[in-house]
Amino acid sequence: MSQLRITEIFHSLQGEARTIGRPTVFVRLTGCPLRCQYCDTEYAFSGGSLQSRETILQQVAAYQPRLVTVTGGEPLAQPGCWDLVAALCDAGYEVSIETSGAMDIQGLDPRAIVVLDLKTPDSGEQHRNLLGNIEHLRWQDQIKFVICSRRDYQWARLQLDDLKLAERVSDVLFSPSYGQIDARELADWVVDDRLPVRFQLQLHKLLWSDEPGR
Repeated sequence: MSQLRITEIFHSLQGEARTIGRPTVFVRLTGCPLRCQYCDTEYAFSGGSLQSRETILQQVAAYQPRLVTVTGGEPLAQPGCWDLVAALCDAGYEVSIETSGAMDIQGLDPRAIVVLDLKTPDSGEQHRNLLGNIEHLRWQDQIKFVICSRRDYQWARLQLDDLKLAERVSDVLFSPSYGQIDARELADWVVDDRLPVRFQLQLHKLLWSDEPGR
């Protein structure tokens, strides 16, 4: 498909993952089949505007970025996302794609970095995880857990061990759900248990709260 439904394209700082703090252009696709209870991008569930791949590339190029992140919603819910990711890689950008883990990632351009968000029990969407995606991850990719509770933490620890996640990807990210769990408490758990993970706070929330387009 040459057209995709886009909620917004904006320039900001990457708020999380390995490139946190670096200027990045975000391409936010519209639509998501999940309804995580902590979602902060509900405005991307519907609406947006249909745009051609060429128009999207022109808007991205206007910012002269080095990094581009394709996100949502759930970007892989739109069939044209695979071609968009490939086109962004062809344009010479460092490309990452943020996906829920509920969509098959097989066939994504290998030049792109996948940030796979495995849904915890308290997200309300654990049943949507496609664990077969783990087999398609490369060392350059990242796995994220949004932790809402001690129960979530224990579940994420179990996945870390059972699936040997720290041996599969360069970074496993543990992030406290904003406003639902004390960040210092989660940090203490990670330190006390000596987990091979990267603890992270969402920089964009600290700087701009939940303001869209930031």
